[in-house]
Amino acid sequence: MITDPVGDLIIRLTNAGAVKHATVSIPFSNLKLAIAEKLKDAGYVTGVDKKGKKVKKTLEVTLKYNADGSPFIEGVKRVSKPGRRMYKSVHEITRVRYGHGSLILSTPQGIKTDKEARKEKVGGEAMFEIW
Repeated sequence: MITDPVGDLIIRLTNAGAVKHATVSIPFSNLKLAIAEKLKDAGYVTGVDKKGKKVKKTLEVTLKYNADGSPFIEGVKRVSKPGRRMYKSVHEITRVRYGHGSLILSTPQGIKTDKEARKEKVGGEAMFEIW
C-alpha cells in the first residue's frame, strides 16, 4: 500500500529516467493524471496516456530526453509530505533554480506550476519542485 502517491509518482519518473526507459507505468488516479498533464505542459515529459479499464487502470508516461541522451528531469524535491503539509500564499511562491525549474502546486483552481500560480495570483499546497 502506497501512503504517498505523489512521492511515488515523482520517484518512478526519476528512476525510469536514470535507467533510460522510454515509458513508465504508474497506477492510475485523477490526481496523478492532473500532475502528469501539468508536467507535459511544462515540458518535462512528452506524453501521458490512460490505459486499461475499471480497477486495472494505469498511467503510461513517456519520458523526455536531451540530445545527449540524459533525462530531461534532473531532480525532484518533495516539499509537502503526508506528515507535514506546506502551503504557500502567492507572495511566498519563489522561482525554483533561478527559473530553470518548476514548483508544482495544488490550488483551488487545480494543479498549477509556480509561474501560472503567480500569474493568476493564487496560492496552495506546494507539492514538489522539479528541475
